[in-house]
Amino acid sequence: MSNYNEQEIAQQLQDPSKCQKAFEQVVKAYSEQLYWQIRRMVLSHDDANDLLQNTFIKAWSNLEYFRGDARLSTWLYRIAFNECLNFLNRQRAQDQLSIDDTEAVMVNKLESDPYFDGDETQKLFQKAILQLPEKQRIIFNLKYFQEMKYEEISEILGTSVGALKASYHHAVKKIEEFFEKHD
Repeated sequence: MSNYNEQEIAQQLQDPSKCQKAFEQVVKAYSEQLYWQIRRMVLSHDDANDLLQNTFIKAWSNLEYFRGDARLSTWLYRIAFNECLNFLNRQRAQDQLSIDDTEAVMVNKLESDPYFDGDETQKLFQKAILQLPEKQRIIFNLKYFQEMKYEEISEILGTSVGALKASYHHAVKKIEEFFEKHD
């Protein structure tokens, strides 16, 4: 990613002769951070891999709609975010679960995931995050783990900066309360 220039790549994506090579650079540059963002939403390594592939397939097939008015990373996060929401909604509908059951299923996925090697505190932290409402969880993950600025999150989610700050604050409070209960 050292020689990766987002503006240059965005221009190359518009050029049919350079498009494929540029997209390969995009995939290389964003795969890991998108994977972890998706993984924090769906927990399962296999589901995260599938959704990451879906994200890049959707981005590639909708490249003509990318105009460069948003950052490329923002556009990719928005696609990944929508893929995750669709996946979670399909899963919920398939299982016909209540929200409480969904949380229990997610916690179970976390505890049985062979790729999760966190200690008990990390597991507790993940469980605390899982008990957040879906949108709060997404905002918390983007701000806390991806260290995104509120302005960028606002572009991805289409939510005002003020509402994002409030959601993040509420999420932090709920996580603190979760830890106090489990002390």
